[in-house]
Amino acid sequence: MNLGVRWTLHGDGRTPAPGAVVRPDERLSWPRTVGLGAQHVVAMFGASFVAPVLMGLDPNLAIMMSGVATVIFLLATRGKVPSYLGCSLSFVGVAATIRASGGDSATVTGAVLVVGAVLFLAGLAVRRFGARIIHAAMPPIVTGAVVMLIGFNLAPVTASTYWPQDQWTALLVMLFTGLAVVCLRGFWSRVAIFLGLVFGYALSWVLDLAFGRIHSPLGGAEAVDHWRLDLSGVAKADWIGLPAFHAPAFEWSAILVALPVVIALVAENAGHVKAVGEMTGDPVDDKLGTAIAADGAASVLSTALGGPPNTTYSENIGVMAATRVYSTAAYWAAAGFALLFGLCPKFGAVVAAIPGGVLGGITVILYGMIGLLGAQIWINAKVDLRNPLNLVPAAAGIIIGVGGVSLKITDNFELGGIALGTIVVITGYHVLRAFAPAHLKEQEPLLDAGTSSYESGEGDDAQPVAKS
Repeated sequence: MNLGVRWTLHGDGRTPAPGAVVRPDERLSWPRTVGLGAQHVVAMFGASFVAPVLMGLDPNLAIMMSGVATVIFLLATRGKVPSYLGCSLSFVGVAATIRASGGDSATVTGAVLVVGAVLFLAGLAVRRFGARIIHAAMPPIVTGAVVMLIGFNLAPVTASTYWPQDQWTALLVMLFTGLAVVCLRGFWSRVAIFLGLVFGYALSWVLDLAFGRIHSPLGGAEAVDHWRLDLSGVAKADWIGLPAFHAPAFEWSAILVALPVVIALVAENAGHVKAVGEMTGDPVDDKLGTAIAADGAASVLSTALGGPPNTTYSENIGVMAATRVYSTAAYWAAAGFALLFGLCPKFGAVVAAIPGGVLGGITVILYGMIGLLGAQIWINAKVDLRNPLNLVPAAAGIIIGVGGVSLKITDNFELGGIALGTIVVITGYHVLRAFAPAHLKEQEPLLDAGTSSYESGEGDDAQPVAKS
């Protein structure tokens, strides 16, 4: 059985020839491959650091399970789709909503585990029936609106929890990160979030030395005197040890809040598979169902142990584009580094010590970028917002999701925020389409970004047919 763990040496094993690329089944020399693996780890660190911290989960376990998830993904796709699976930021708003309603870490991971299982089943459905079912259930207007409301729903978290802890640090970190994203080139622009975290970490340390403690709200609580950067936990942490595991707990209210994120994860995987195919020159669209199912299976395993869910990382696509090295051997090396970091509690303590003001500056940009990815889906698919069939359900769902509108069903159960907004977008679009006049339905059907090469076919083994 070919598991995609054998690679041929590319050229002399040093650098790709001008205009050439290192294909997924090729590799450079092992020292260079290991170095590229370390580069991939650095690329994913920024988001993988921030996401578990924002979700209230163990960053050590998150990093370790990202390595495990990457191995599962590479084996499932037989080494055809180079990708790193890191902690998904799409669930940050879900975690905040669940915790705000009294849920704990077990409730968060239980809800996300169900999402992972649904994602796995969605992948199997795509394998069996082809990617056209994605468009049938979730056309671009729906996908874009759901991604947008997931991102913008996070705005109150930044405004009320992180930014007030140290507003001036947050402002400076926001400015530095923005400049890094815009002004840096190549690899460095891809790790701008990580650079922003390092800058904020150093700035908080300097401000503590210069001005002493700050009097501000700590984690949304009342204002108290506290250090911006508290490293007491780092000194107490061991160098080697297992991360903290916990079992998930299942509550219907939390599960309903988390389920809409399935839409965002399908869109992320579809876009990733399409991008990899375009960069390598080898069509891998036939692996879309497998990629989605592998992501779901890896997320189920991670959350079953108390870790966060995972998804394909666009940051690592940037590394591949910059280096022209698409070897899956580099991702195996990256997974190995992640496993080692996960076994170092001191590393996790350093991550957990990220000051609230730093997170405030980072999340202002990060949450906005997540939301605007929804607008990018609309642009890529040429969605016409002048058409009321598109405009009405998207507008209503986004306002409900962003504004936190709720609908009380019984004394003990209510829908609101992300869950209610997603339901309104999906059901609203399909119900309105059923009753809409013919001229409002005349827009040519377009598949989501990443699945545009599918026109027909049955399952993963079918050959994709390019649209004319």
